[in-house]
Amino acid sequence: MNKKRVFSGIQPSGIIHIGNYFGAITQWVKMQDDFDAIFSIVDLHAITVPQDPKKLKENTYKLTAILLACGIDPKKAPLFIQSRISAHAELTWILNTIATIGELERMTQYKEKIQNSKFKIQNFSSVGLFDYPVLMAADILLYNTDVVPVGEDQKQHVELCRTLAKRFNNRFGQTFKVPQIQLRKEAARIMGLDNPKKKMSKSAESSYNYIALADSPDDIKRKIMKAQTDSGKEIKFDENRQGLYNLLMIYKLFSEKTEDEIEKKFSGRGYGDLKKELAELIIEKLKPIQIKYQKLITDKSHLDSILSSGADKVCPIAQKTLKDVKSKIGLI
Repeated sequence: MNKKRVFSGIQPSGIIHIGNYFGAITQWVKMQDDFDAIFSIVDLHAITVPQDPKKLKENTYKLTAILLACGIDPKKAPLFIQSRISAHAELTWILNTIATIGELERMTQYKEKIQNSKFKIQNFSSVGLFDYPVLMAADILLYNTDVVPVGEDQKQHVELCRTLAKRFNNRFGQTFKVPQIQLRKEAARIMGLDNPKKKMSKSAESSYNYIALADSPDDIKRKIMKAQTDSGKEIKFDENRQGLYNLLMIYKLFSEKTEDEIEKKFSGRGYGDLKKELAELIIEKLKPIQIKYQKLITDKSHLDSILSSGADKVCPIAQKTLKDVKSKIGLI
């Protein structure tokens, strides 16, 4: 029985943190066994907001090394850089001709981003940022994707992808496979250490918001000890006590213990004990990843060969889809 195809991408921008690890990367590692998986470093998405060119290149290598260190196996699932396959940009332009302004204006993530203080200060919002969901649709549709794993914040984008696929098929004949949405488990949702009301963010202004996968033991200890909690004393899983709940969820994810086991472990103990043991647990669990990462990041030629091999594997699939699309709409 043929496995279903899954496509997923991650931007090479900002810091890769434990929220990304549990929210996406660990699921990628599982998917490469359960699905016919294709994974992409989506650098064209990254440049929809201003990027420092040198940092973007370095972040692309860092992300590649992180993914490999976390267990992505390029023999099981191709890993490639989005911009190396020109079909992504070409199909985006074609899909732009059937997408509507109204559909893109309704994208809540775009509206939230342009309200961000950075955009207000810069007074800059690119057409690329507005058009981001159409590029995402092209990414997915190029590879005859069956399943798209996303968080709740990206669900609307995949729904637009499905709409565009159906609209194109209705106008020009069966061309695209209409993908299914697979929502990631919300149990892996990790909030900011400095503000547990908002998700941990790669682009957070304060480094105390996140634990990066490459953070040193001293950095991890300092950040965890400064993490927001509350004035209570009892250590219990209570979603209304957001700061404490976030730390306990992180402990649960890293320890793989049940909530009852964790509550018993810290019964009668204080926040200081929880924070100290949580920091030690994170340091212990990240150490093997960090050792692999340090080895990988020093050999960029090896990383280049992996990314090139991934592009070589997926390019024929993308080109076949694009050729069919062009033929359907009358391009010679």
